[in-house]
Amino acid sequence: MAATAATLSLVAVLPALTGGSTAQAHGGQSPAESSYKSVGYFTQWGIYARNYQVKNVQTSGTAGKLTHLNYAFANIGADGKCFEANVAGEGDAWADYQRPVDAATSVDGTADTAEQPLAGNFNQLRELKAKNPKLKVLISIGGWGWSTHFSDAARTPASRAALVSSCLDIFIKGNLPLLDGKGGPGSAAGLFDGIDIDWEWPGSSGDTDTVYRPEDKQDFTALAAEFRRQLDDYGRHTTHRHYDLSAFLPAAPAKIDAGFEVKKIFKYLDFGTVQGYDFHGPYESGTNQQSALRAPRNSPVPNDFSDTQAVGDWLHRGAPACRLVLGVPFYGQGWTGVPDGGTAGLFQPSTGPAPATWQAGNEDYHALKALAASGTYTVHRDTRNGFAWLYDGTNFWTYDDPQVLAAKTAYIRDAHLGGAMVWSLDGDTADGELISALHRGLS
Repeated sequence: MAATAATLSLVAVLPALTGGSTAQAHGGQSPAESSYKSVGYFTQWGIYARNYQVKNVQTSGTAGKLTHLNYAFANIGADGKCFEANVAGEGDAWADYQRPVDAATSVDGTADTAEQPLAGNFNQLRELKAKNPKLKVLISIGGWGWSTHFSDAARTPASRAALVSSCLDIFIKGNLPLLDGKGGPGSAAGLFDGIDIDWEWPGSSGDTDTVYRPEDKQDFTALAAEFRRQLDDYGRHTTHRHYDLSAFLPAAPAKIDAGFEVKKIFKYLDFGTVQGYDFHGPYESGTNQQSALRAPRNSPVPNDFSDTQAVGDWLHRGAPACRLVLGVPFYGQGWTGVPDGGTAGLFQPSTGPAPATWQAGNEDYHALKALAASGTYTVHRDTRNGFAWLYDGTNFWTYDDPQVLAAKTAYIRDAHLGGAMVWSLDGDTADGELISALHRGLS
């Protein structure tokens, strides 16, 4: 028995934005001129418990719908340099390029051999690119857990040059460390088409051990400039090609102001992906939307987060619309012990995170789709503000589905933004339901 769809229209007007109106889509491309980016993050660790392999990017039809695949993540060591190693919680070279992939798991149907220098995810990405010549693969550096040493590494011209040089040497030039017969000089040459800076967060707090300081704001600009300089120099004199440089950007106005010289950084970035999710989650006591297009007027949080707020704050500070790529989630946030409260669980107290497959309070879209079809949950929507949730009388899940993504892609087009970004590809269905929704909306 399928769940009954219910629509809850909560408000009648749009909220005021905290930082400028996104109706002012100044600086953007016209739809006729636009070529939207479709950026998907592939997680290094997804190959384990989730069993989401690079091959799944191909068999789901996702690869043909992406312009960029960001491989998450590379780490920076205490010496301020990119590195590859097998260190628990710090590096997984085994997943990256040592792990032998059998024929059944391989993108091209051929098993890895003991003699080949490149195996693991990196070789599979190479095979994926062979089947999808227009796809660009970027190495994403940092992330929530591995931004620890960004601030130290970006402090001086010498330290910035050393960091960038190390990242280019390993990933752009492909000089992977030789580990048990895998890697070696040039072993990954030509694999990566650019760099994604995922520093969370310059100038403000991130993970518990991540260093931050006020001067990060200027240092981020200088680091982006150094990446641009070295990428352009290598491309101009050696490979005769352009390498993309992107950055993951926060939604919170306070974090924007603490860490980014907005008008300056886009002189160096090809595009920036704006965090359009994790606005709320079960780390809070009450339920709320995690990725609404617009914040409901009756939200209990003043000036609440939303996609239009996040993009509007970047535009208001001088970011070019055509280089802003809106992030969307392929997962949901969930609470349990939630009363109905006359709103089907929305804006209600909870007793904690909802039970889930991998992590309490966090569930992949494909699992939430199964819940919606189980007959136990009801799908609710705020169509005016662009978000959906599931509720079964006690468990509440906020998530994006194809209908929500249709509204978001319409907004991307109307605002003349640069496209959409996905965190992360392993949350989609086996046939790529969500990436297909994005592709339809941006085609």
